[in-house]
Amino acid sequence: MKHAAAEYEIVVCGGGLAGFAAAVSAARMGRTVCLVQDRPVLGGNSSSEIRVSPRGASTYHAYAREGGVLAELMAGERLRNHEPIFENGWTNSIWDLSLYDIAQRTENLDLLLNTAVTAVSVEDGRLTAVECWTATAETVTEVTGTIFLDCTGDGVVAALAGCEYRYGEEARSEFGEPHAPRAASKDTMGNSLHFKTKDVGRPTEFQLPEWAVEYDDPDFFYQQGRFPQGVRGGYWWIELGKPWDTIDDAETIRHELTRRTLGVWDWIKNKDPRTREQTENLALDWLGQVPGKRESRRIVGLHLLTEHDLLREDAFEDEVAYGGWNIDLHTPGGLLAETSEPTAAAGYDLRSEASVTAYVGPFGIPLRSLIAKDVTNLLMAGRNVSATHVGLGSVRVQATTAIMGQAAGTAAAVALTRDLPVHDLPTRAAGAVQQQLLKDGCFLPHAVNADPADHARRARVSASSQALYLGASPGDRWVDGGLREGGRRVGDQLTALRGQWIPLETGPEAPGLRSVSVLLQNDGNSAVKIPARLQQVDHIWDYRVDTGPVLAETELTVESGEHWIDWTVDVGPQTLRREEAGGQYVRIDLGASPEVQWLRAGRILPGAVSAFEMATGRMRRFGAGVTMSHRVEPAQHAYPPRSVVSGAARPHEATNLWRSDPGHPFEQWIQLDWDEAQEIRVLQIAFAGHLLREFDQTPELWADPQTVRDYTIRAKTDGGWVDVLTVQGNGLPRRVHELPEAVRTASLRVVVHATHGDPSAAVYEIRCYSSEG
Repeated sequence: MKHAAAEYEIVVCGGGLAGFAAAVSAARMGRTVCLVQDRPVLGGNSSSEIRVSPRGASTYHAYAREGGVLAELMAGERLRNHEPIFENGWTNSIWDLSLYDIAQRTENLDLLLNTAVTAVSVEDGRLTAVECWTATAETVTEVTGTIFLDCTGDGVVAALAGCEYRYGEEARSEFGEPHAPRAASKDTMGNSLHFKTKDVGRPTEFQLPEWAVEYDDPDFFYQQGRFPQGVRGGYWWIELGKPWDTIDDAETIRHELTRRTLGVWDWIKNKDPRTREQTENLALDWLGQVPGKRESRRIVGLHLLTEHDLLREDAFEDEVAYGGWNIDLHTPGGLLAETSEPTAAAGYDLRSEASVTAYVGPFGIPLRSLIAKDVTNLLMAGRNVSATHVGLGSVRVQATTAIMGQAAGTAAAVALTRDLPVHDLPTRAAGAVQQQLLKDGCFLPHAVNADPADHARRARVSASSQALYLGASPGDRWVDGGLREGGRRVGDQLTALRGQWIPLETGPEAPGLRSVSVLLQNDGNSAVKIPARLQQVDHIWDYRVDTGPVLAETELTVESGEHWIDWTVDVGPQTLRREEAGGQYVRIDLGASPEVQWLRAGRILPGAVSAFEMATGRMRRFGAGVTMSHRVEPAQHAYPPRSVVSGAARPHEATNLWRSDPGHPFEQWIQLDWDEAQEIRVLQIAFAGHLLREFDQTPELWADPQTVRDYTIRAKTDGGWVDVLTVQGNGLPRRVHELPEAVRTASLRVVVHATHGDPSAAVYEIRCYSSEG
């Protein structure tokens, strides 16, 4: 047995997506970082060992996909991976290598793989070292550090250090959480195993081993929320916890899950009349042996996140991340319970009580929930953060844990840079952490770019052209919004009130909105009257049915058949909530009328999504993020050049996007001008794409059609325009360029030569800095 020692500024324990994002972000800020991971691969539950696709807020909210390190990872993996994504079981080693590649290209970051934390050293309330065991090398390593991050999932470091932690369910009376049980318990959500099948092109047989569990009751699957939707891969509901402990009995659970996973496949392939024909040529290709874990220890921090925080509308002053997954509390016991998770047991009915009460977000997450209260230099990220059982039900999903990880890693680096105690960060440096996160491509619902070092904020902005917002129709076949929508004529019955967001131009030159038209189809034989209302909304996730003063209201008469219905609204710019230039949203709401269909547009206009009333007074996203057919008059300059310095890099309170006129050929350009020459060394660009929908809805070897593929950075000097840098074949939504040498210029252009399919060049944000730091 060997002994070794190593010293770093930041030690991150746990290499899942939370720990990975924490380590990479801290190292990129110039701190020395060690990432300790007890498995041979990075990614935790998302890795090829477990194969849970990272999901988060964009499963429920349009344009809510998580940014930062995770966005870079997901976009890069799709560019190079030949394998399609299926919700569970289809992750391959290309995903593992994508994480490993980023880690290897990150300066200041060292990996200790196949290495488990076995002991810690604490002096005067501070962690000083972790003792690690690398089984493959038979080596004990003492890793000392200044700040530690526990991203182990089970909270191993914090538990060894003596931190208070919670385990199981809190009683409803403790915090008044509606989703909490009446009595506290030690029950947790369970662990799951996934499997993958392969089409071998001919009939195959499967024989259930005698030691496996046999299932033969259809009600167990179809009446208790265990639907075998799709037969290609495993299911989240193959889950076990209670009566076993997810830590102490982990190996027992693994074996029991293996027995039951084989039994589920036997049912699907050999017995279920709904799936036997589909699985005739399918063979079992892979069965996991590392269970994915949902819940165990939750470390008590400076703030305990509760269900009330998931419904909070005002901002935490120390907001450093956000969530948007539903309150996803799996039934204790999993396969041994009477039913599976409540929304599944309700048949995924979006208007069921289970679905309505579970729908939350997007909501902010405070830095205090990532700081352990009992050790002064310990942060945590992942499913071990400071939250109640109910609070964890939303923030435990991997995309959310990844951005919490980036927040924790960034906070640790800021603490070192400013020589601040970790416990002082929320009150003394929350703004600095927020600005660094925004600079590094993260999104925060209640913060915008206020970086004084960013020269772009002081620039005048112009462009070669800008797209007009006219609305969209079923026949539109442009490729935008992230996915190709054209080719099918789809109508949706107005079974509930339906809303359509419309971006409007604001400012002294804004034309106002004279009329709105909608394309409706009346399937009946007589005319139908539908109530219609136009009102302002605060942002793209403003799901209130009644948002405040109504701008216009009427009844639309829809004759039998398909018709464009025109409505004169005469909304002047002076009546809008915002007076400054930049834009805002209004929403047209049509009342329920089941005999009438509202036809979908053939494209998705950036920012123009729709929602439906799921319960009295509350809406939720309609479909996967679609644009309903509508027209506006006059045309709106809803994608102005100034958007690239608005401070926001996604369509939140406005579109915050510059789009070139799709009728103009490339090259299209966006230009920054200053009164005095600026020294520019680093340029950051956030292109459109990769925000609208979830990662697992994108195909293999894919680049978002909106994302700019080929572009050149040009600077104006005494000799005229000079090409500073040219990029070809880009597929990432965010690029950071350190120029070969600093350029002194009063005019800078980003010239777009091609996208991946969209006829418009589109940019959310440009930042300019004098130095890399």
